[in-house]
Amino acid sequence: MRVVRQKNGTQAAEACECQFERRRRQLLVRAGIPRRYEHCSLENYKFDGQGIDRSQTMAAQRARQFVDNYPVGTDGQGLLFTGSIGVGKTHLSVGILQALIVEKGVHGLFCDYRELLKEIQNSYNPQVSTTELEILRPVFDAEVLVIDELGAAKPTDWVWDTVAHILNTRYNDKRTTIITTNYADQSPGGTGAANRAMREETLGDRIGERMRSRLAEMCVVVEMTGSDFRRGERRARFA
Repeated sequence: MRVVRQKNGTQAAEACECQFERRRRQLLVRAGIPRRYEHCSLENYKFDGQGIDRSQTMAAQRARQFVDNYPVGTDGQGLLFTGSIGVGKTHLSVGILQALIVEKGVHGLFCDYRELLKEIQNSYNPQVSTTELEILRPVFDAEVLVIDELGAAKPTDWVWDTVAHILNTRYNDKRTTIITTNYADQSPGGTGAANRAMREETLGDRIGERMRSRLAEMCVVVEMTGSDFRRGERRARFA
């Protein structure tokens, strides 16, 4: 439905608010945000002052600034949220995605890193009709892509090649990518399983140093520290 409005002495037809709202709802559905994270917004990212870390406050501010500045002020660059489990990396990433969709009509997509790799591997099964390209096309084309838990899958040559394919394609097309990872944004600490067993693995260990270097060009790193919020206020309880 269109409404006719008077502008500068002339009549002009404009889309009514209901059309914009319908499109926003469609974009949110197509974004594929899991039900567990549908509630996540930048406004409700709060830790109620318990165990709050300054880095979490700064990360929330950076997330809001990113949305406000998008797309001109961000110029194709995304964000890489790093930190331990439960500090709110996924919450902020989904909050950014939802805000961009609602406020700016962005075509966005949420991808769980491990699930995406499983889908791609499953496409090699001759009994499955979906092809690898059909799975990756939305990932390549999304104006804003969220990749959650990058590095969570066991690193293999195939995993590294797949990550390289995704990141390089989006880099070359200058598309915005927002990433979360539980691994420190550092180079590999050495080769061999014995070496890794003696220390914390890094993002370089999990995706390869070449792709970690590529991320440095694609994303601004936002480091988050603090206690695991999910082990506190949101611990599962039976009545």
